[in-house]
Amino acid sequence: MRAVKIKKMPCDKLPDSSLCLLKEGYSFIQNRCFKHKSNIFQTRLLCKNVICISGKEAAKLFYNQNYFERRGAAPKRVQKTLLGENGVQGMDGKAHLDRKQMFMSIMTDKNLALLKEYTKEQWSYNSRKWNKKDIVLFDEAQKLMCQVACRWAGVFLKPDEVALRASDLGKMIDGFGAAGPRHWQGRLARKRSEKWIRDVIVLIRTGKMSALKGTAVHTIAWHRNEYHRLLRAQVAAVELLNIIRPVVAIATYITFGLLAMYDNPQCKQKLRSSGREYMQRFVQEVRRYYPFTPFVGAIVKNDFTWKQYSFKKGTLVLLDVYGINHDPAIWENPYEFDPDRFIGWIDDGFSFIPQGGGAYDTGHRCAGEMVTIEVMKESFDFIVNHLTYQVPKQNLKYRLCRIPALPKSRFVMRKLRRRSEIVLK
Repeated sequence: MRAVKIKKMPCDKLPDSSLCLLKEGYSFIQNRCFKHKSNIFQTRLLCKNVICISGKEAAKLFYNQNYFERRGAAPKRVQKTLLGENGVQGMDGKAHLDRKQMFMSIMTDKNLALLKEYTKEQWSYNSRKWNKKDIVLFDEAQKLMCQVACRWAGVFLKPDEVALRASDLGKMIDGFGAAGPRHWQGRLARKRSEKWIRDVIVLIRTGKMSALKGTAVHTIAWHRNEYHRLLRAQVAAVELLNIIRPVVAIATYITFGLLAMYDNPQCKQKLRSSGREYMQRFVQEVRRYYPFTPFVGAIVKNDFTWKQYSFKKGTLVLLDVYGINHDPAIWENPYEFDPDRFIGWIDDGFSFIPQGGGAYDTGHRCAGEMVTIEVMKESFDFIVNHLTYQVPKQNLKYRLCRIPALPKSRFVMRKLRRRSEIVLK
């Protein structure tokens, strides 16, 4: 058999590039791909050798479970804030498939229809309190999404709890890419949130609280794993938060969507007049264009060679999510906001990966991606058709060095009013 010639992988010259990652954020991998003129390079992060990859072919490789595993890939700082420990994101093989099927069983047509209904109702209810006032959209959207998420998941939320729970869920999201106080706030917020949901799970299992069959809380509380055992209450809490937290994170996309309408007024007009197809394209372009997930990681299962480059067992590999969504080899004029680029677009699972790539049901693509899309559509439909507002002078810039990114002012809406002809569809 003819031996495969191994190529030398492009490599960062610095002994450790962790500070560069903090300074460059979302652009870290893409900057080096351009520098090395290669979609693969090696670097050191937190004193460990890391391979970074980008591009459609790299995504196909990354989501091939024959080559990579997720256990141990997420740093503890991310588990202690964003993801939680022992959740579906860090599982492989039969255990992952079992847990993934649990999540997919929640994503039924009936449940998605309920989610859309709850989203419309919550926008209608909350906007009554905002009428003729100034609001900070991100802050209000975060609370609103918390209300929607808990109602949909079947978790009872008292009115005086909303601000605390929304704030904690937001801090978990905001803290994963930070150092210092922001990160520690995220850790403390996760501890409080896990205790809250863990107590809910215990009350349901002991019959002291009811849970409607088909809801996320009922499904997760009574799910039996591949060994026919109930999940530990702590693990069940982590997984239920993996339903609630991502819905709260949609507040970021909603804020960026309003920024897109402000920067591209023609889009707002089309959203009012062009129907659901344009809405779908607009939502997809918001998810492609604006920063959300910077990159994702996995561990090499066994030694293998790809494109004449050697991958050694145990090596951490980072896939450039932001870079793929802005790859000029995939997207024409990737740094222009253009919803019409999605006319006739077909999802191949690897060229557009804002919430992961590959298959929903068996792979590591986010099971809640359809949730994100539907909630965004209902939210934007309500805002453009049922609200009027002014956008005062403010700092709407966002920095790619900040993970997660967000407009500095969080999008202030002035003199917000409900249209008198408002009728829920």
